[in-house]
Amino acid sequence: MSSKDDEYDYLFKVVLIGDSGVGKSNLLSRFTRNEFNLESKSTIGVEFATRSMKVDGKTIKAQIWDTAGQERYRAITAAYYRGAVGALLVYDIAKHLTYENVERWLRELRDHADQNIVIMLVGNKSDLRHLRAVTTEEAKTFAERNGLSFIETSALDSTNVDMAFQNILSEIYRIVSQKQIRDPPEGDTIRPQNVEPIDVKPTMSTDGQYIKQLFKHRFCIYSSDFCTIHQWLFVLFYYL
Repeated sequence: MSSKDDEYDYLFKVVLIGDSGVGKSNLLSRFTRNEFNLESKSTIGVEFATRSMKVDGKTIKAQIWDTAGQERYRAITAAYYRGAVGALLVYDIAKHLTYENVERWLRELRDHADQNIVIMLVGNKSDLRHLRAVTTEEAKTFAERNGLSFIETSALDSTNVDMAFQNILSEIYRIVSQKQIRDPPEGDTIRPQNVEPIDVKPTMSTDGQYIKQLFKHRFCIYSSDFCTIHQWLFVLFYYL
């Protein structure tokens, strides 16, 4: 039985990266649950949440991964770049050091992620304009030089949070919809509509539910109806 949350045309994995304390977790909670926590603690390991949006009449389910910013978790989070089609590279506009570290995060992202990943530079905490340490022009120039889109947000007062995710999901969908759809191998699966094969191993969600993943080509695109009994048996035996 499928719930309404399972009714989507595509599922895109988007990662949030950047230094600890820049507000990644609150961007995640503001976008997915419309919540903000002033007492937010540093993320331990990796968390994710989902939210669906409409893009050009298609239902896009965004699976947003919040990666820990601390150095000791860097080796763990590197594995989670795999399969991501979008990334929000976040810094704090009131702390210049978090902006200086953006270049290092960008290098790491490009080392581990697909070369076609869509990246958006996000200057968070725009509500702290009186403490601003990074000018909009400086960040915009960096983004243009590195082929990134750019936006400033505030998870506290919701400014541009939905717009940031809407923009990156729309850009991912634009790229995906322009690619020629490849048919899955004959006899392997039920043929879905508007889906490309993906080649990543299934992962487990925090509540024990298995995430339906297809087989990787260049984009991590999912379809709720694209999984044969053989694939589900593989998932179960793989993790038991």
